[in-house]
Amino acid sequence: MGQKCPKMSPSRNGAFLTQRGTVFRKSKNIETNEVMDVKRIIKIVLLSALALILTVAIYICGSGYVFYKNAVKDASLEDKVIQIQQSEKFTPIDEIPENYKNAVIAVEDHRFKEHGAVDFIGITRALTSDIKNKGLVEGGSTITQQVIKNLYFMKEDTKSDSLDRKVAEIIMGIQLEKKYSKDQIFELYANNIYFGDGYYNIRDAAKGYFGKEPSELNLYECTLLAGIPNAPSVYSPNVNPELSKKRHAKVIRSMVKYGYLTQEQADSINLNEYYEKNN
Repeated sequence: MGQKCPKMSPSRNGAFLTQRGTVFRKSKNIETNEVMDVKRIIKIVLLSALALILTVAIYICGSGYVFYKNAVKDASLEDKVIQIQQSEKFTPIDEIPENYKNAVIAVEDHRFKEHGAVDFIGITRALTSDIKNKGLVEGGSTITQQVIKNLYFMKEDTKSDSLDRKVAEIIMGIQLEKKYSKDQIFELYANNIYFGDGYYNIRDAAKGYFGKEPSELNLYECTLLAGIPNAPSVYSPNVNPELSKKRHAKVIRSMVKYGYLTQEQADSINLNEYYEKNN
């Protein structure tokens, strides 16, 4: 017969269970402390990161404000606007074709009439598009920001896309939106934007490319001109006809997308018209 296992006495059994419970509680306490330590470390890291972000943001905003003050030191925003309006080549808004206005708004800033100086929805959309395409595909600058850039930041020493310059651009853009209507802002855009081939305003571009006054431009001519300022050296019809036609097509698609043209009107535009006339 097999030997019987010796029975543990009640007192020894109780002591064993007590000791086991103590070890379990200690183990649990250690695990709890470790979890608390990890949470504490994460909290410290997050707070440190937040403090760093705030510090950098304050520094950039401060630098941007200094950049802005230096920019307006020689000429105020009002002075710059008056200078454009008093130019002999100035084209008032009522002489700028509706098709041109619609084409620019559709391809450059389709929410122009809805947002202020900065379009945060547009910036988010542009960033998403750039990340998806792994490259700089779409910009987030509004027409207002482009006006400010052309008024103040086209000189070589202010041309970089630094963050402090961007902050200065936003500060000025907010002021521009407060003091001038959307029509006036668009007027400034059309009269101070580069169209390639040495044309720095819509009057010169209309005369240079088509031999017309701005008010005489047809739908084809309006949509062609609207696409050039995005990259004048690339999209000038006299420099890169094929790239110019691709950009032109994008302008037309954008107008259809945002309700400025029907598909039938879009299909009626002959993208080769300029090149056929100038060959």
